[in-house]
Amino acid sequence: MKVIIGLGNPGRKYEHTRHNIGFDVAAEVARQIGCQNVKTRFEAETTEGLHEGEKILILCPQTYMNESGRSVRKALDFFKMDVQDCLVLCDDLNLPSGRLRIRGGGSAGGQKGLADIIRHLQTDRVPRLRVGIDRPPARWTVTDYVLGKWTDAELDAITPAVTKAAQACLVWAAQGAAEAMNRYNAAPQKPKTNTPTPATHPNNPQRKAAPDTHSPPNAVSTDRGKEHLRNPADS
Repeated sequence: MKVIIGLGNPGRKYEHTRHNIGFDVAAEVARQIGCQNVKTRFEAETTEGLHEGEKILILCPQTYMNESGRSVRKALDFFKMDVQDCLVLCDDLNLPSGRLRIRGGGSAGGQKGLADIIRHLQTDRVPRLRVGIDRPPARWTVTDYVLGKWTDAELDAITPAVTKAAQACLVWAAQGAAEAMNRYNAAPQKPKTNTPTPATHPNNPQRKAAPDTHSPPNAVSTDRGKEHLRNPADS
């Protein structure tokens, strides 16, 4: 059995805020494995499902972020589980928006929900999957930023990241932390740009063809009329 722990704050006020991305990923995991019934226990909302023969408990503490550890401690004690069988899902201000990072332990890095879990479990060897939410813009406080809702532009990066993070959770549960880290910790690759190959002279592959500086008869300059094709929004 594995426990996937989504961190966030309860209540409609906090739904789909940056700080609640742990809840969003947990809900996506539940959707992907077809979880049905939600129960309230361990001061949390929980649901269960199966993935590749592994039973998975999804737990979202309803204690508010800063007191998440109490709920996690109750669940692990009840099932007599090792901390290495749980995975905490949380936001990270220090990662670019949508970037994933899985670690088997370490400091909380300023994430107060994770810090409280570490305090209650009395170990920092708590597996975690962080989802980047980026730094707040100038003149924003951290509190206002993390408790704010996503903009439409941000959702373009975050929506696929939530799906990908849920997939990473399932790889962790079925194939282990090492496999999940190998697959999902790498930075997304930037698309390659193709550098055009210089044209060669047809009679001598080593000799570059001279540029054509003469327009054919009655040719229309390619620069003429471009302003009519440009979208006014691009001006």
